[in-house]
Amino acid sequence: MKILMVEDERMTRISLTGILRKEGHEVVPCPDGPTALAALESDRFEVVLTDLNLPGADGLAVLEKAVAANPDCKVIIMTAYASTESAVAALRKGAYDYLSKPFQPDEVLARLGHITALLEVQQENRDLKKRIRAIGSPTIVGASVVMQKLLKTIDSVAPGEFNVLITGPSGTGKELVARTLHQRSARRDGPLVAINCSAIPETLLESELFGYRKGAFTGADRNHDGYIRRAAGGTVFLDDVDDLPMTVQVKLLRVIQEREIEPVGGRETVPVDFRLVCATKVDLQTLVAEGKFREDLYYRLNVIPLRLPTLAERREDIPALVEHFSRRLRPEAPLQLDGERLETLLAHHWPGNVRELQNVVERMVALPDIPVHSLFDAPLAGRSAPPSAGPSGPDPAAFPGYRSYIQECEERIIQWALRKADGNISTAARLLDLPRSTLRSKLEK
Repeated sequence: MKILMVEDERMTRISLTGILRKEGHEVVPCPDGPTALAALESDRFEVVLTDLNLPGADGLAVLEKAVAANPDCKVIIMTAYASTESAVAALRKGAYDYLSKPFQPDEVLARLGHITALLEVQQENRDLKKRIRAIGSPTIVGASVVMQKLLKTIDSVAPGEFNVLITGPSGTGKELVARTLHQRSARRDGPLVAINCSAIPETLLESELFGYRKGAFTGADRNHDGYIRRAAGGTVFLDDVDDLPMTVQVKLLRVIQEREIEPVGGRETVPVDFRLVCATKVDLQTLVAEGKFREDLYYRLNVIPLRLPTLAERREDIPALVEHFSRRLRPEAPLQLDGERLETLLAHHWPGNVRELQNVVERMVALPDIPVHSLFDAPLAGRSAPPSAGPSGPDPAAFPGYRSYIQECEERIIQWALRKADGNISTAARLLDLPRSTLRSKLEK
């Protein structure tokens, strides 16, 4: 290791320098504080071994300079005037440890041995994090003109702090784009907190987003930070942001403007540091015109708009997507598309977009002998195919009775709406012309 030795006692300095060099360390000896501060200006050290009382500048000044120049630098304070106060002061300022004079050379070597082991572990940890980040990094596949334009835009806006609104039909990869924005931003080492606004009951959404204080409501037996505070230093991804109730929209707008939140049941405000990325598969401008989404919030969210194309708009990417999905399932032998299979895939209209293609690829891998055209929209085992419209009339021979029949029809209609809305309760409620609360009550029933 490269060590800066700061000691005003000449014999101690010469003796320790010789011992450390004999152990294979590179040592730069300094007789006083100003010389040490100058050395820290011009060079980088892994360890600083400094006396506390020095001519010109004391050891605490050397400590502060060393830590400021290199946060990973380990500083050991040597002092003949060891006391609780001096030790605590040194440790508070970032010292790794301290030694009380007189000490044996073995004590110094033992501390250096611990530091060597610690530095090795820290380096292994950094390398492991890099490998994990590389393995888990989202991959957007696409060489089409529209996708290359999108990727170029992502690369341009990712490093910034601007709010991003991702739009596109279900299955186009909006969450994947959000993760890519996070991984390519300066916040990549912070958390990415993804929240599906349609999956959280309306009554809980405010407290889950902004947190709550103990006693705020029945069952609040502890303080809860909420999703936004958990994203400190990172990114908040709000999926299906169109599903936010008006009361939550008002509070979110204030959070965006003031960068502080007020937990439910709390009186104090808490500063927050996060980047906001939102996604929607509906036209927010239409909701604004209908009075269902705040116009001021829309403009706050839509600073950087990113529209994702449907798979039908980028059919030339299908071969690469098939290879990508199949390689994840079967790395040793990804799918090879012959002319007939490729033609069938290219001719399909892909209402479920990339998500539907991924499902088809999984079926192709699992059922290699089944013709591709029979793998589209395969119904789940034990379930009937979705109706194209409302329920058909009853079978007179097996009529179960009025109440049972009406209940069965209602279930079929709700299931149809949920499939059309890709599971989004608010969208399904709009399709059925029902209040969201009514539909949720029927689902719970």
